Amino acid sequence: MAKELRLMKGNEAVAEAAIRAGCDGYFGYPITPQSEVMEYLMAEKPHERTGMVVLQAESELASINMVYGGACCGKKVMTSSSSPGISLMQEGISYLAGAELPCLVVNVVRGGPGLGTIQPSQSDYFQATKGGGHGDYKLITLAPSSVQEMYDFVKVAFDLAFKYRNPAMILSDGAIGQMMEKVVLEDQIPRLTEAEIIKKCPWATTGKTPDRERNIITSLDLDPARQERHNLKLQEKYKKITENEVRYETIDCENAEYIFVAYGTSARICLKALQLAKEKGIKVGLFRPITLFPFPVNQIKEMAGKIKGILSIEMSAGQMIEDIKLAVEGKIKVEHYGKMGGIIPSPNEVLEALEQKIIGG
Repeated sequence: MAKELRLMKGNEAVAEAAIRAGCDGYFGYPITPQSEVMEYLMAEKPHERTGMVVLQAESELASINMVYGGACCGKKVMTSSSSPGISLMQEGISYLAGAELPCLVVNVVRGGPGLGTIQPSQSDYFQATKGGGHGDYKLITLAPSSVQEMYDFVKVAFDLAFKYRNPAMILSDGAIGQMMEKVVLEDQIPRLTEAEIIKKCPWATTGKTPDRERNIITSLDLDPARQERHNLKLQEKYKKITENEVRYETIDCENAEYIFVAYGTSARICLKALQLAKEKGIKVGLFRPITLFPFPVNQIKEMAGKIKGILSIEMSAGQMIEDIKLAVEGKIKVEHYGKMGGIIPSPNEVLEALEQKIIGG
């Protein structure tokens, strides 16, 4: 079939992608600036299209635990929220990671701390990449920088979540969630039948069958030796993810003397800053991490041997810069420039920061 082209908001693209990716259930609670995800799903009535369940829970706590229940059954389930709502979900997300359950969590980040503002921010980087709840766990974290990627990364996230039996997060922000762009839509993927789920997910709580006993899924084990073995197993899984699933994009980096490192909306701003820099004869490129976990450590480390300095552009006080500094191991200068409170930096401000902090610093 011919691919379909639509003009959509980022939040709407996530919702449509979920339907077309064969999602079995969405459980969420409204919060700006991501409420359109659930609003779009409610309006589309996907239960009539594919049988997908869409439910507004009574709270974020309820929604993440509904995700836990659906994931236990091997279903393709998801939720979405924005910063304070994601914070409320952290206990459930930790349970999902501890029980090795695949699911998708979408965070359309707003400014904080606290209730903060409804404008876009990137100040949830630590929470998304360092294990925002309790325990030593990781989320597979994808950072889209366009509405098309908001759509595309839903399927990618589900695929990775089931491949590694691990929760995946799409870490977006209010600008990308609310902006409208052209989106190429793929054909509908059918939802799995119960027989297909049993075959694909032999761990799922689908009940006792003639060829196996019933499965029990939990994140609780009071025996410290068994719990340590389980933790070591998780760490080995995270190591495999780090080795196999790094994704990134480079632009004009081949002959660059300086590099912007940015993701999401900040990366979009840097694209214009590259043009302004070129007009002034400054050789600068853009390195865009697409996976924030796994972070492209080796790729940035290799690049550090060829350039004079890196400027981390973030809509935060500076969080990703810590991972960049660890990657370069002190070999070159690394500085941060960012805005907070929902303010998006301008390309001119980004270039000025490069000139002051890196080139002339």
